[in-house]
Amino acid sequence: MSGELPGTFWQAADGLHIDVRGLDPPEPMVAILGHLAQGSQTGPVTVHHDREPIYLYPELAERGWEYRLVAGAPGEVRLILSKAPHP
Repeated sequence: MSGELPGTFWQAADGLHIDVRGLDPPEPMVAILGHLAQGSQTGPVTVHHDREPIYLYPELAERGWEYRLVAGAPGEVRLILSKAPHP
């Protein structure tokens, strides 16, 4: 399925990276949630985005994921996603 998702993605030593820069809405959300829905990722997942994806945050919480903003390249919003700890 991941081959059908928009954007660019790759596996690195620090986890999955999803680059959705340059995509028009809703493609970034489709790509990010699509990768998370595959169930094989437990984190961390690094998202490279053009803008802060405020509509993504409630969707992540609903699916049991947390996010934190980290420094990225100039003009990039970078998020690190991880599974929320079970209460």
